[in-house]
Amino acid sequence: MPIYEFECGGCGARFEELVAAGMESLACPECGSERTRRLISPVSPPGRQPRGGRVRSDESRRREREAARQDRIAESRKKRAAGETVRSSPKKGPA
Repeated sequence: MPIYEFECGGCGARFEELVAAGMESLACPECGSERTRRLISPVSPPGRQPRGGRVRSDESRRREREAARQDRIAESRKKRAAGETVRSSPKKGPA
């Protein structure tokens, strides 16, 4: 059953309703009037979602990068506490 947008002819209220096929109009939830009309709403296309096991969201990538960064920081602190010298590795640029 699709969701349609309606407008009341009595009070001008707009509302959405899940409607069975073939139903022309509904009673307004604001004033109870039967003078409602179905509006033509633009259809929004579905977002393109890549599928598969290898797909990760940007948020999960950010969390993984942050966790790896915290691990590197903790490791360098342990080395400094043990008296070892810590060298920073050169950053890898885009290839």
